[in-house]
Amino acid sequence: MRPIAVTAYATECWNALEKPNLVSLIAEAYKKLRKEGEPSISIVIPAYNEEKNILQTLYSLCNNITDKAVEIVVVNNNSKDKTEELVESTGVGCILETKQGITAARNAGLRAAKGTYILNADADSIYPIDWVAEMSKPFFTDSNVAMVYGRFSFIPIGSTGRLVYFFYEYAADFMRLVNKNFKDEAVNVYGFNSGFKRVNGLAVDGFNHPVGANEDGWLALKLRDGGYGKLVAITDIKALVWTSDRRIQSDGGLFKAVTTRIKRVIFKQGTNRSDL
Repeated sequence: MRPIAVTAYATECWNALEKPNLVSLIAEAYKKLRKEGEPSISIVIPAYNEEKNILQTLYSLCNNITDKAVEIVVVNNNSKDKTEELVESTGVGCILETKQGITAARNAGLRAAKGTYILNADADSIYPIDWVAEMSKPFFTDSNVAMVYGRFSFIPIGSTGRLVYFFYEYAADFMRLVNKNFKDEAVNVYGFNSGFKRVNGLAVDGFNHPVGANEDGWLALKLRDGGYGKLVAITDIKALVWTSDRRIQSDGGLFKAVTTRIKRVIFKQGTNRSDL
């Protein structure tokens, strides 16, 4: 069952900028998450001009509960604002990637990460406290896993209400079921809520992809078809990510965004990816 309303924890994290000691809270939580020794898991976050969002995302991630040692690597992709300064103030690692674009940023994070497993995140999303544990669990229980990917819900920032998104997300779930059974499950994989084994990602040339494809889905396809294992959907509600609907709003709102995506599916316009 999907949540109709934004959860209390997601709301707390989304409004975390109201906390006067937010930076120190993140720093302290990250020390506990990082633990000692080499990390088992690396969370990679591309960031471009995310000073308004990055601290809330880090707050949600650093408060995750897991017995694994976790590092966070933020990739500053030529931000012109205070993104890098804010990240470094919390003690979280931040590297610079001067080649502009999400593919270059994710590849830079992949190269810099030290963990055995990579979890992909974004700088405008909120991650529940069990996200790391739930997303990484299949890698420790099944040797035949190439990539994991999870579900998400929208936090409204525009005029579209949460109830509308609630039904939209169920329609999206249906489309992903269609993709899995009749098309290609790889298109269900999103870069802000997925994971894979680092050595395997490097072996298939990371996130590099052909023109017209998406970096995240193409990596999933390369890993699966390269014989590294199967794709695993993480459906537990404890791993549900909350993300801003800013991209839908920038596309002109939900109705226009859905219309555009339907045209892509029916008439093969634009990329091969459907965000439904």
